[in-house]
Amino acid sequence: MGLFDSLAGSMLGKLGGEKGAIAQVAVDLFNQNGGLPGVLEKFKAAGFADEVASWVGKGANQQVSAEQITRVLGNTTIKAAADKLGISANEISAKIAEYLPQVVDRMTPNGEVGKDSGNLLATLLGMLK
Repeated sequence: MGLFDSLAGSMLGKLGGEKGAIAQVAVDLFNQNGGLPGVLEKFKAAGFADEVASWVGKGANQQVSAEQITRVLGNTTIKAAADKLGISANEISAKIAEYLPQVVDRMTPNGEVGKDSGNLLATLLGMLK
């Protein structure tokens, strides 16, 4: 095994660790907010019912901004998640804004939230490959 292969293996190992950390933070956020139904309800209550409907439904997913994520989940929650990953609050909010519509979409393939909605951790790890 050459030097390049060794370096590539090392980098992939570190990247895999980061993916695991991001997935764990996402699971923590979902758990803190009542799972998928709780997260979606929180967004609806904050005025994002149309966005939530697009994520769950079978059409295109409407996007949300990092600022909207922070507004809905709260500065304290975002800061705690950022601290766990060693990144800024803006970075974690942007990552959540990027992935949340896709995660919800994949967890609700039948266009509805139910007890059989997909496994969050498996969904996240599949997306972060």
